[in-house]
Amino acid sequence: MDFLKVDRQPDLHDPVAVVAFSGWNDAASAATNAARFVVRRLGARKFATIDPEPFVDFRQNRPIVRISSRNEREISWPANDFFYARNPTGPHDIVVAVGIEPNLRWQTFAEAYAGLFRDMNVKLAVSVGALMAEVPHTRDVRVTGSAFDPAVAKDLDLSVSNYEGPTGIVGVLHQMLRQRELPAASLWANVPHYITTSQN
Repeated sequence: MDFLKVDRQPDLHDPVAVVAFSGWNDAASAATNAARFVVRRLGARKFATIDPEPFVDFRQNRPIVRISSRNEREISWPANDFFYARNPTGPHDIVVAVGIEPNLRWQTFAEAYAGLFRDMNVKLAVSVGALMAEVPHTRDVRVTGSAFDPAVAKDLDLSVSNYEGPTGIVGVLHQMLRQRELPAASLWANVPHYITTSQN
């Protein structure tokens, strides 16, 4: 997989992975902002990235030009980055994957995630997402959790997913993880429908 670039795979203790994708799964950027918060809070280090070239239609997800502190133009490409943090007080280290839902080659893309998690001996992958709902911003955020595998759902006291309909990259990734017998769960937050253009 030439598009998966691993600088140096860390040696982690029974890691748990947290995964968030911008796009269809990420109302008001709530999921990706939560994952980035975890990265900042834990001081997680980047160790791998996926080249966007084979997976992103740049007419839909355009790169961004910025002027650097040295007054030079820089292009920032849509990224799928992997970070790790060690947990000195608990049983699991953590891997955080923050990225963009691809436009192309979803199965190949999801296989890259699942293969990396398998190689790292990830014990559980938890995807986080956000959806628009009829909820006010004045109340606590409602989070629902589910798992495709009944055994995982029972272990984590979650419901078994019985969703049918269009899916995003999260659904494809969970299928790939299940095929590799990697436990996975999904957490979704409800975001007030009237803040669609704002980050939350």
